[in-house]
Amino acid sequence: MSETTQPRLDTVSCLHAGGLHRMAYWEWGEADNPDVVVCVHGLSRQGRDFDRLARALSSRFRVVCPDVAGRGRSDWLPPEHYQIPQYVADMVSLLARLRARRVGWVGTSMGGLIGIALGGLQDSPLHALVLNDVGPTIAEQGLKRLAGSLGQRMRFDDLDQAADYIWSVSQGFGSHSREDWLELCRPLLEPDAQGGLRLRFDPAIMQGFAAIAGPDAAQLVAAGEQAMWALYDQVRAPTLLLRGAGSDILSPGTAQAMRARGPRAACIEWSDVGHAPTLVSAQQIEPVREFLLRHLDAP
Repeated sequence: MSETTQPRLDTVSCLHAGGLHRMAYWEWGEADNPDVVVCVHGLSRQGRDFDRLARALSSRFRVVCPDVAGRGRSDWLPPEHYQIPQYVADMVSLLARLRARRVGWVGTSMGGLIGIALGGLQDSPLHALVLNDVGPTIAEQGLKRLAGSLGQRMRFDDLDQAADYIWSVSQGFGSHSREDWLELCRPLLEPDAQGGLRLRFDPAIMQGFAAIAGPDAAQLVAAGEQAMWALYDQVRAPTLLLRGAGSDILSPGTAQAMRARGPRAACIEWSDVGHAPTLVSAQQIEPVREFLLRHLDAP
């Protein structure tokens, strides 16, 4: 199979309380390939984040990169539905559409939490799981940073202005050339009625983060961690954990616990990045590709 250079855009209908919504996804590789890698982005991103990784994988796998609801080309939802259980349900609808023989999962940050929740289900369809700088326990410092930095500005005069602003709240991604950074930023934006650009992102997504600063924050976070650890301990798929050494989301202690319990994740750490590795450089892509080839190639 030849490597695909551009993705196909499609949608799948998903159910939420009160109605249906469309989730968009970008598909690379041969459409009839039964071996699928699903790549799911972080909180404020979208599926085109994985273009470089998808190109590298598309000669062997069908690679599917959804825009999680409220992001990219997908429909927006009532704010109360922007939660992990809804995202998991949407991914189950997507996987039913794909009819895959084997499924690998690459999840960055929020996408990794969705992967843990899906991988911990009884009869999970996952055969390999890559968690990019995230675990069941989210460091408090990182949570507060996300709550304070996202959704503050939605409109820009041009691409350069947008790219500079996005960089100002994304420096944990590590060093990128201007060309690479613009490639990551373009799909986040769409024209607006005033001739400028706006983010393809529902600001209401951030309403859920208001609870982090509320009086019940500690209890809510603790309950969420307990539930995620219980799911992680039930993951049976071989698991690879990626970590930026400067991460304020995935602490060294959480990474160590993930190596020791549940699927006992193998771990790769990069010293020149924080939260989260963008998986656009060969150094970051190659170990992910090797892991997926090792665990998804049919015997």
